[in-house]
Amino acid sequence: MSKKIFYMFLIVSMIFIIAGCSDDKDDEENATDTEVSNGEDTAAKSKEGSDSSEADNESQNNTILEQVQPIPTDVSGFVSQKPGMFAGKSVHDNEKKVKKQLKKLPNMSENASKDEMNKYLAYMYWLVAEDLPNPKDMIKKWEFASFGNPDLPDSRYHFKENYNIEIILDSSGSMAAVGADGKTRMELAKEAINNFLKTVPEKANVSLRVYGHKGSGSDADKKMSCNAIEQVYGFAPYKEAKFQKSLNKFSPKGWTPIAASLKQSKKALKKYDAKNNTNLIYLVSDGIGTCGGNPVKVAESLSKANSKPIINIIGYQADAKAQKQLQEMAEVSDGIYSTVNDPKGLKEEFERAEEVLEAWEEWKEDAIDDLDAKSVENSFDILELTNDWYSNALSQGNHLVTVVSMLEEMEKITFDQEQKMKDMAEKINDHIKELNDVIGENLENISAENIKKTKKTVQEKFDTQAQK
Repeated sequence: MSKKIFYMFLIVSMIFIIAGCSDDKDDEENATDTEVSNGEDTAAKSKEGSDSSEADNESQNNTILEQVQPIPTDVSGFVSQKPGMFAGKSVHDNEKKVKKQLKKLPNMSENASKDEMNKYLAYMYWLVAEDLPNPKDMIKKWEFASFGNPDLPDSRYHFKENYNIEIILDSSGSMAAVGADGKTRMELAKEAINNFLKTVPEKANVSLRVYGHKGSGSDADKKMSCNAIEQVYGFAPYKEAKFQKSLNKFSPKGWTPIAASLKQSKKALKKYDAKNNTNLIYLVSDGIGTCGGNPVKVAESLSKANSKPIINIIGYQADAKAQKQLQEMAEVSDGIYSTVNDPKGLKEEFERAEEVLEAWEEWKEDAIDDLDAKSVENSFDILELTNDWYSNALSQGNHLVTVVSMLEEMEKITFDQEQKMKDMAEKINDHIKELNDVIGENLENISAENIKKTKKTVQEKFDTQAQK
């Protein structure tokens, strides 16, 4: 029997899903800044000044429509869109704030063209745009789950004799935010990390690095807080009492030195070369780097170091700006990005690593993985992604139609124009839902095809061994 029978399925063909759904378009930044500064209207001191001010405002309002990005048309565009100002919020509950943004628009032309209507609709779309799940992220997670397959093109996913895990935890002041359950983000993150590390095999080394846990969020404490980066545990086998003591040493306080933390991690991992070590990093952050440096470039540099770590980045209740930076860090480092909004999601991300570690331990014992069980897990992953897509798209669509009605209430458009724009919005919503079906079908085909290939290879390897 070979030392390691294929663990999961081949990944090489997976990336076709995006090309198949996106009409071969390059990924593009589809977000627009809905907070275009128009300035506050000032009281006119004279008729001439008033006319000038009104003319300036009209010019600025028309500029908004010229600058707004078009609504996406394919999977690539929808999954890369930046969440809007009212993403995840009820436009009914925020009606005053929504109308404040709509007030920036000029009245629509009486005989508006379809192009003009599209620009108005795009402006409203980017106010309510939601964060739609990216199938690329799912595929990367499947690749991660297929750890150990010697035919995977990325050598980082081949099992090595030693396994090292470093968790980099954001301990800035924003992690003190309290959720509906009465616990802070930090308390929930600590629980998830502790529960995860309890499952780590004894032979694996673990490390916990924290940042921003000293000082405060004030400018006076910025230097101290930005320099507050500490490896509070490891690299060493997990010992519950010792690790718990390390967890109790810090609490959320200050700024967010992401770039500097990754530099320290790179230095610490230097002695664990990729030839003999599988190195895994988990970065958990709820915000953007605030201490200077370039987290994206540092993440790219770290991925190319001799340790070649697999970088998992978790945006924990992160806002749109933070998500953008964290996603870019994952992209340039060929890492894995996940948006997590609750404790359950955080737990699930660490559970993926638990399964890989169990597989590594079994590999060391020359065990065989159950491919049928993996196939079922993939189906649940696909169901979760398509449900999230549909739910977010439905919310986004309903809000878009509501905002169109608000525009009519403000007499920015006529009733007939409102009806036409609602029809246009409904077509966009239907298109997004159709793409969701295509994504689900393609992911199912990818999973089934690669499971089939892997089973065939397993059987061939078994037959070869049996003939010896």
